[in-house]
Amino acid sequence: MASCGIYYNKAMIGKKIHTIYVCSNCDSQFPKWLGRCPECGSWGTLAKQTLRKREKQRLDRQGLAAKVQNFSSIKAGETKRLVTGINELDRVIGGGVVPGSLTLIVGDPGIGKSTIVLQMAARLAVPVLYVSGEESGSQIKMRLERLKLDASRLSFLGETEVETIMATIEENKPGFVVIDSIQTMLVADVKGEAGNVTQIKAATAKFAEIAKQNDIPILIIGHVTKGGLAAGPKTLEHLVDAVLSFEGDKYHAYRMLRALKNRFGATSEVGIFDMKENGLQEVKNPSAVFLMGRDPKNAGSAVTAVIEGSRAFLMEIQALLSKSGYGYAQRRSAGLSFTRLQLLLAVLSKRLRLSLVSQDVHVNVVGGFRVYEPAADLAICLAIISAYYNKPLDASLVVIGEVGLAGEVRSVSQLEKRVSEAEKLGFQKILLPYAGSVSLKTKCELIKVRSVAEAVRVVG
Repeated sequence: MASCGIYYNKAMIGKKIHTIYVCSNCDSQFPKWLGRCPECGSWGTLAKQTLRKREKQRLDRQGLAAKVQNFSSIKAGETKRLVTGINELDRVIGGGVVPGSLTLIVGDPGIGKSTIVLQMAARLAVPVLYVSGEESGSQIKMRLERLKLDASRLSFLGETEVETIMATIEENKPGFVVIDSIQTMLVADVKGEAGNVTQIKAATAKFAEIAKQNDIPILIIGHVTKGGLAAGPKTLEHLVDAVLSFEGDKYHAYRMLRALKNRFGATSEVGIFDMKENGLQEVKNPSAVFLMGRDPKNAGSAVTAVIEGSRAFLMEIQALLSKSGYGYAQRRSAGLSFTRLQLLLAVLSKRLRLSLVSQDVHVNVVGGFRVYEPAADLAICLAIISAYYNKPLDASLVVIGEVGLAGEVRSVSQLEKRVSEAEKLGFQKILLPYAGSVSLKTKCELIKVRSVAEAVRVVG
């Protein structure tokens, strides 16, 4: 049987275990050595560890009672945040960096993590200590010069020993600290090489402690796994106050910054950046950028409005259908859930009698953006139908709506913001669900539908 990542057998129950084997990949613990970790499936990752003998607790030992406070007597002070001056970044983290906070930023290699962190550090109005275990001071200096950033308030420390870094922070008292990266940090009294699960957890816990004690905000740069998740144990995300994810395709110029966790703000905000020669630049009007270069005369193209945080974006959905050359038709999606695409194709086949069995279907969200919400369902369906009949949709049309399994078009949230964004970009017609759109006021023509079949008849 198994419990909390530790595996037992009948012979071990009731016996004291002084030696365990710990997986360096997932941190699971086992009573004996195994060639392959049963928890994560990795080979050759189990290492022997000796448990420290615990002293027996005395029954008469008692702790001193602490003073408790009633929440009604506690005054909620206004925390003064450190504003970076990068509006897209400040919006994502909740208005600025909170003193004493520990933030983790992760992303694929080469996506721009170090670039956005250097730009952030150079704009802060406090002394910044940049700790790097991956690059030398001269290498970072070259990047600062290439980005044309003011480095007068930046100090560099090339160190990987956590105890040395903590002593340096205690002595110099910087206003902001950057750790690049957590996978290179090493705690002296913890066994294992830098980058393994135990070292990452221990280093993060120590940085959290010194951040709270000295009221100094610390930002940690982390790596990601092949699946795009933060490298290290899931408990790493629980140790920090905020987790920022830097997303995007390295072959596209646009980058998205999301807050996966934020104790001091919302987790639904997203910041849009454009990668230029002199660094990452804020995108003031993302909708116009995402629709740039769109040819409305092409079949298989539909524009929809999605909500990210407090803002609405207009996105172009493209669909391409071609006769399958194999026995099994292919389905491919970029920028949206493959499961959602399969569901919508099943609805079109069943409810609209669309013959897609022999058709390869490819659906793409233009610009490298990823759509998570179901409000784009109707636009995806109409883009596929437009490609199927090779007939373009109206160039002035924006499509909004969730599609149910019965083919009905269901209402979506924040319709006012979506309609307002479409009107601001010059679109004249909006196809949207009948439910929830009664009280909308706009100069655009509102076309209300109850089903996908009705939407197809309306658009012609």
